[in-house]
Amino acid sequence: MSVGEEVRTEQTGQQQSLGTAAARNLATTTKSVPQMQEISSRWLLRMLPWVDVQGGTYRVNRRLTYAVGDGRLTFVKTGDRVEIIPAELGELPVLRDYEDEEVLNELASRCRQREIEAGQVIASFGSPADEVYLLAHGRVERVGTGPYGEDESLGVLADGAYFGEQALQDDDAIWEYTARTLTACTVLVLPRDAVDQVAERSETLREHLRRRADIPQQPTNKYGEKEIDLAAGHSGEPDIPHTFVDYEARPREYELSVAQTVLRIHTRVADLYNQPMNQTEQQIRLTVEALKERQEHELINNRDFGLLHNCEYDQRIQPHDGVPSPDDMDELLSRRRGTKLLLAHPRAIAAFGRELNKRGLVPETLDVGGNRIPTWRGVPIYPCNKIPVTEARTTSIIALRTGEEDQGVIGLRAAGIPDEIEPSLSVRFMGINEQAIIKYLVTAYYSAAVLVPDALGVLENVEIGRWR
Repeated sequence: MSVGEEVRTEQTGQQQSLGTAAARNLATTTKSVPQMQEISSRWLLRMLPWVDVQGGTYRVNRRLTYAVGDGRLTFVKTGDRVEIIPAELGELPVLRDYEDEEVLNELASRCRQREIEAGQVIASFGSPADEVYLLAHGRVERVGTGPYGEDESLGVLADGAYFGEQALQDDDAIWEYTARTLTACTVLVLPRDAVDQVAERSETLREHLRRRADIPQQPTNKYGEKEIDLAAGHSGEPDIPHTFVDYEARPREYELSVAQTVLRIHTRVADLYNQPMNQTEQQIRLTVEALKERQEHELINNRDFGLLHNCEYDQRIQPHDGVPSPDDMDELLSRRRGTKLLLAHPRAIAAFGRELNKRGLVPETLDVGGNRIPTWRGVPIYPCNKIPVTEARTTSIIALRTGEEDQGVIGLRAAGIPDEIEPSLSVRFMGINEQAIIKYLVTAYYSAAVLVPDALGVLENVEIGRWR
């Protein structure tokens, strides 16, 4: 090429050397393994003590409990009208185990809806109790009288709670506290007179109420368990009480749940594109990560064994002012001994941090595997994005005591299953079909059990959108 040709090439802008795009096809690039945004820290899976279950079922034996368990109520909202699902009336102690749908439908139809503004008194201490209040929406504070006559908070109730149930059991019942709304509330009111009128026409309801009234009051401890008779501090030769420890006749059994998927890989991909990284291994790795994310989601949200749905009503508390304050966290911790960890959505942790900033408090941190985890009263607060946040920007904070020895919450798994790559997680070859597709069955078995009710507590309806 002459000098003149070189000058013309530079002037016209034509390519004079090998371009980077073409050169890259011949070069060995430095590349990452496939990345996945869904992967989270999964602190619950990491911190929960796991117990190997033989036979696929774990039975929780407890002492016999006589106390009737409290439940939550579910409502249906149509426009401005709120109605209770009739079967949910069975959560009231006096209607526990009553299953006549026709009668429950009539009782539900007799509930009157009432809208109450914030700061109003619903019921006053000492006044006759002749109505049951079913709280569909809002927060209500129960206020009692302290030892020196001052007001004393007895707790806050929120969506799904009820109060005044003694009105259906005792004609002479009175309010033992004052109920005052903290927010605007929607309640359904079930008068005692309405229940009496329905009972006059329903033999099954009359018989059920009579049996409830005739149930003898068994001596129990403060947890509702059958009392163990003891004698202490005596002298001489008094009669020593006789006793025995009774157990539940039908203890709860937890069956292992399963999460599965079939992974498909074309043989052409597995044969030709396995360098510099193995395509089959990467496909399995990412599938396992997604399976573990679903596993943690189920441990939090599953209606059968998930933590949010297996917390006893008396272990659920409401924040006094809506936001997660240090006082609310102290109340949550005080409900159980030896709380090992707290789980909260990252936005709930941020909301709690804002409340600490307002009070000039700086939480201590704990080093866990190289991560600085915030703590409250020495209990680590682990982030968990599987805890749901509602459209109203409320969420929950979960407190756990863990381990079999401490009668806490445990994870359940089945170690030693065929083709296991991790405890209770297997990848099983399923063959190659006529389209040359390799198939692998990826399976995880898991569940969770709450050994005693106070091992699990929840701070509900935590507001995360308030900044003032």
